[in-house]
Amino acid sequence: MRTLFISDLHLYSGRPDLSRALLHFLATTAKECDRLYILGDLFEAWIGDDFIPDDLQPVVTALNTLSQSGCQIFFQHGNRDFLIGNRFAELTGVQIMGDSEIIQLASGPALLMHGDQLCTDDQEYQALRQQLRNPQWQQAVLTKSVAERLEMAKQLRMASETQTAGKSTDIMDVNQQAVMDTMTNAECNLLIHGHTHRPATHLLEGGKRRIVLGDWDKSGWYLDASEQGEHLIRFDIN
Repeated sequence: MRTLFISDLHLYSGRPDLSRALLHFLATTAKECDRLYILGDLFEAWIGDDFIPDDLQPVVTALNTLSQSGCQIFFQHGNRDFLIGNRFAELTGVQIMGDSEIIQLASGPALLMHGDQLCTDDQEYQALRQQLRNPQWQQAVLTKSVAERLEMAKQLRMASETQTAGKSTDIMDVNQQAVMDTMTNAECNLLIHGHTHRPATHLLEGGKRRIVLGDWDKSGWYLDASEQGEHLIRFDIN
């Protein structure tokens, strides 16, 4: 069985090249796999399933086409697209996962996360994350008009950029103790996540491994897992 993983594409109207790259990926590379896992931040922002920008509709259609072809597609919320819900799942054929899921690969069990919950040194962000993931807060937001939600998303992005500019890269990375504790509690020796935009394979104590997916910008990234092992692959976006 061949399984692919992607995350942190941050698709939006200002980067049509990223959408084109994903459409090509779904029609070629992903078409040859059995399972595709999207580990969060597929979109730069998602204000609710009742508003799909025209330029992102082809992505929704392509996901549905891939799903209909027999490939199982799974989606995990990121810190940008946490309002993706059941309607999106119906339109695309994806299955929405929880914030922490264990799956079986040829090499053994693997723990899947977006990764932002492991950045425990960034206490300011963790407080914001708790608010954004609160079901009552989300329901209140979804009752607002599209225009209001678009403005909220804009303000959140601006605030995030301002806060990020003033923080050290170490604070915004995962906390190593949090990683080890999480993997131990899950009884998994392999953790796969995104969020930090630092693609790499880390060898940890006790034979544990942490594979970090890359964000899509000038390059795209995916993890290819099969009976031959797990391989982190980079490709050019042009």
